[in-house]
Amino acid sequence: MTLDELPTGRILDATFFERDTRAVARDLLDKVLVRELDGRLLWGRLVEVEAYLGPRDLAAHSRGGRRTARTEVMFGGPGHAYVYFTYGMHWCLNFVTREMGMPQAVLVRALEPGPGVGRCGGPGLVTRALSIDRALNGVPLRPPDLYVVDDGARQRRVFVTPRVGVQGTGVWEKRLLRYVVDSPALSRPVRRKRVRTL
Repeated sequence: MTLDELPTGRILDATFFERDTRAVARDLLDKVLVRELDGRLLWGRLVEVEAYLGPRDLAAHSRGGRRTARTEVMFGGPGHAYVYFTYGMHWCLNFVTREMGMPQAVLVRALEPGPGVGRCGGPGLVTRALSIDRALNGVPLRPPDLYVVDDGARQRRVFVTPRVGVQGTGVWEKRLLRYVVDSPALSRPVRRKRVRTL
């Protein structure tokens, strides 16, 4: 894939991410995530993300203001990648949001894959398909490594549901913080009776 084949548009800068995390999550849908690697371009359209709201969010890595070597990037400036290893199996990609010192992020859960990119219906499949690992932890979301493009595609109807895999977090289990558009690439289908639309 060459630059000529990539959807063109505006690359989202730090000001896009320095906003309410829920608004960032919603607005990311139908944007294009691009990974440049060894002269190749890998990309997919964002169709499922989750918002994590910092110290008060019991499902967030930064719950209670916990600051560790792993979570340090979340306390930095907006518009950086937060990449972590989970379940001893796969990497997960997040985008750091809000102002410096406010450790919030958006988890990328699914993409509609671009040409030559494998299945991306789950956080681990996203990072595998785009060759994302800890080497990208803390990098700014801009070329040449990893970035998001607004190519002007019309955003489809947004559905908001509880997040996936956050059992044991009290009221946060049911908070509507997973944002999706109707797509066959989702990690889990939308149960329309249990969601709200935006």
